[in-house]
Amino acid sequence: MRGDLIRVLSSVEEKANELRLDGYEPDVVLFGREAYEFVREQVNEEFGGEEEVSELSGLRVRVVEELGGDAVVIDSKAIGLGPGGAKRFRVVL
Repeated sequence: MRGDLIRVLSSVEEKANELRLDGYEPDVVLFGREAYEFVREQVNEEFGGEEEVSELSGLRVRVVEELGGDAVVIDSKAIGLGPGGAKRFRVVL
């Protein structure tokens, strides 16, 4: 449904903006497999086709199995250098 896709896009943009306010430059969204399939289904329902999702809100999309129904917006250049650089949220409720 369109509402679910809007909710996910809003969450991605909200977390990316939070990171920017903290001085980071978010560039990747990591999705768990369950979360990715949910988003892909919503995108394909909205726009037609059976395409893979490689970008959302200007951020590259990657799948990390261990995240399950969650997603994490990250600054790939800063992650692991100290605390911060990532914001996690639930995609599949």
